[in-house]
Amino acid sequence: MTDQKKKPKAVIVGGSIAGVSCAHTLILAGWDVVVVEKSYAAPTGSPTGAGLGLDPLALKLIQSWIKEPELLNKATLPLTIDQNDAIDGEKKVKWTLTRDEDFNCRAAHWADLHALLYNALPPNLFLWGHHFLSFTVSSDKGSVKVKATAHQTNEIIEIVGDLLVAADGCLSSIRQSFVPDHKLRYSGYCAWRGVLDFSGNENSETIIGIRKAYPELGKCLYFGLGSGSHTVLYELLNQRLNWIWYVHQPEPDLKRNSMTTKAGSYMIQNMHKEAEKVWLPEFVRVIKETRDPFINAIYDSEPLEQIYRDNVVLVGDAAHPTTPHAVRSTNMSVLDAAVLGQCLKKWGVENLQSALEEYQSIRLPVVSKQVLHARRMGRIKQGLVLPDRPSFDPKTANSEECQELHQRLMPFFSDVPAILL
Repeated sequence: MTDQKKKPKAVIVGGSIAGVSCAHTLILAGWDVVVVEKSYAAPTGSPTGAGLGLDPLALKLIQSWIKEPELLNKATLPLTIDQNDAIDGEKKVKWTLTRDEDFNCRAAHWADLHALLYNALPPNLFLWGHHFLSFTVSSDKGSVKVKATAHQTNEIIEIVGDLLVAADGCLSSIRQSFVPDHKLRYSGYCAWRGVLDFSGNENSETIIGIRKAYPELGKCLYFGLGSGSHTVLYELLNQRLNWIWYVHQPEPDLKRNSMTTKAGSYMIQNMHKEAEKVWLPEFVRVIKETRDPFINAIYDSEPLEQIYRDNVVLVGDAAHPTTPHAVRSTNMSVLDAAVLGQCLKKWGVENLQSALEEYQSIRLPVVSKQVLHARRMGRIKQGLVLPDRPSFDPKTANSEECQELHQRLMPFFSDVPAILL
């Protein structure tokens, strides 16, 4: 192969959903890729993470990347209904505030989706157990050199590529080098999260009770709005229930550079007691029977003014840290990857700056509005004050106030970028 025919090379830092999605789209655009990931190996066995929602466009894109598109439907359950209920914790009753029967999303477990995407990639793309250290762009802007260290040997390796893709998440160190003064914004609340595996216990009192209280589990995304707090509940494949409970609390001390924290038994017992006071007994039973619930600190940030510089581009949560209230984070990452791949394919490595400029011009206006909308939605559902409206009270809210709870009000909710058509 002559030098002119040599494929351009991208170094992707971060092997989560954004990273594996970019690996797919860049390979399809004719690039070689290497993925630097700090985890020691691909997630196997006991799945980590929790549930997520995939919108119709993300589903279509993922199906186009994997060899057997039908596997995605087999690994997910429908979320055709978006429903918001008011919960009266004292009287132990609930009633429906809004209902959208045309939601058309699907529910996946993070680990199932990651495995599907990862297993559809060629082998040996990943450098597992490698911690990203730094990058330098060459003086002629023709290449970028990435340094990483191997956890087990402490050996420092250098990889030279044409492009660095920062898919290193909400706490991105690559973003930090772009905009050193850029800070994450703590929302004022954290989320208790858990997945109840009820396989073998389908006829237990807990599962019969929750199905009676929430009869459309398996196709409905349920939001429960209490006084200054709210919950999320939906079913995942293989007899699992995904639940979230958002709780106001002071900003936690983020250890291990992670947004999630393992909870001790004392914290879990306290959480159970608090749940009994404010939620329906059927939901509380699900919480109590969930093994290893964890705490997720909820952050976002002010939208960035640029998501690329020289030969470095940000994707996923590195480009737009967002709160999870609008089922957006994963969908934004998938769409970032798709648009970036198409821009690189259209312009070629010789016009890299034009490709990255177009990627930014397509994605930045969209994700900026979506991050701010998700923030607003979280504040409404948590009963927090907003500049243009009083705090939302589910017990007294009128139908007009409730309309803001609809997921489909998200800006660009069903928008398809022209470059993907």
